[in-house]
Amino acid sequence: MKRRAGSAALLLVLGGGLADAQGPAGSADPQPSSQTSTSARPLTLAEAEAIALKNNPQITVGRLRALVAEQYVRETRSALLPNAYLSLTAVDANPGSRIAAGFLNNPILFPRAAGGASVNQLVTDFGRSTNLLSSSELSAKAEDQNAAATRADVLLAVDQAFYNSLDTQALVHVAEQTVAARQTLVDKVQALTSAKLKSELDLSFAKVELARAKLLLLESRNNFQAALAGLSAVLGYPAEQNFHLVDETTPLTPPAPDIQPLIQQALEQRPEIKALQFEVASAQKFGNAEHDLWRPSVNALGVVGEAPVRDDHIPNWYGAVGVNINIPVFNGFLYNSRAKAADLKTEVDRQRLRDLENTISRDVRVSWQDTNRAYERLSVTRQLREQANLALDLAQARYNLGLGSIVEFTQAELQKTEADIADADATYQYRLTQLVLAFTVAAPK
Repeated sequence: MKRRAGSAALLLVLGGGLADAQGPAGSADPQPSSQTSTSARPLTLAEAEAIALKNNPQITVGRLRALVAEQYVRETRSALLPNAYLSLTAVDANPGSRIAAGFLNNPILFPRAAGGASVNQLVTDFGRSTNLLSSSELSAKAEDQNAAATRADVLLAVDQAFYNSLDTQALVHVAEQTVAARQTLVDKVQALTSAKLKSELDLSFAKVELARAKLLLLESRNNFQAALAGLSAVLGYPAEQNFHLVDETTPLTPPAPDIQPLIQQALEQRPEIKALQFEVASAQKFGNAEHDLWRPSVNALGVVGEAPVRDDHIPNWYGAVGVNINIPVFNGFLYNSRAKAADLKTEVDRQRLRDLENTISRDVRVSWQDTNRAYERLSVTRQLREQANLALDLAQARYNLGLGSIVEFTQAELQKTEADIADADATYQYRLTQLVLAFTVAAPK
């Protein structure tokens, strides 16, 4: 009887140690692992986004493409501005000879040295050049929207990589807690086994669960390093950076109750929609310009100059002005084909716009449903974690009193670990779905 009482007292003392090893309920809040906390640079989500906007090559590419489009606008506008040239000409020829072959006219050649200027100005081409200018301006606006879309894509990629890294960082912490708890369990059961109070079978089960926890820790750390590598790449770093990710402290808010305003907002604000709308308008203006090829063009030309070295038949200065009217008559149906191709291209862009609007409407619906599901999952995983903690406490008490087996106890430990993982994952997944939804509706950051 005394030996049984002493054994029961020893079990209660060791049971208290086991309870301390498990930790209180709700202790799986994300913290950096011991391996990653040393010499790690703190990084918040806002800092990550700022770094990506500065370093990511895709951001630079989008800006450069917008600058290129602006130069195309200047190039097109040049057709409406005067063209001025300075010319210096020196000719040594057989005086009074003519160019007789290769031309219908045969101009006279005189030795001379002269300099002058000429100015050419388009008077009107009945709208073609102005339509081309409008088309290039709309294309430039489309490139600006494409640059904004690229910026939004990069920010979304940063947010996804950041929260995925936070998620894996939290799982590393859960795995470390699990290893510590199961190592303590192995030590206690080892002591009980040495005292002939537990069997070798209990010790074997405890060691198996410890090995599983160590495997979970190895996998979690590997996933965390992979997530950091992905985050470093999207931030524009060529090598993996050692970051300590700072968790967001903003409270979780429920999703929007109605989806229709979100769809309308997306169709009005998404930069991809605006870019395609500008492309459609640009194609229409270009089509108008191609139809205007059949209209006449009127150009004015003025020249003036002086010939200090000349033949006696040539005056010492010259000057003239003229007007040229070019009226297209027939060119092998070239202009017809160009106009038809432009009209077809406009219709292609218009259908692409319709398809993009349908796709974005679908994406908003899917993102909104994912956000609602993730929000509902928060309460479920929280309840699961509470019940798993309660089940572990009961299983531990039964095991300490000799009423339950090691299998029952380790199963409760496994369920607690799974519940901690699910609860940590649910929080970050909900924040991530909120970010994706904000991206799909083009909500400003």
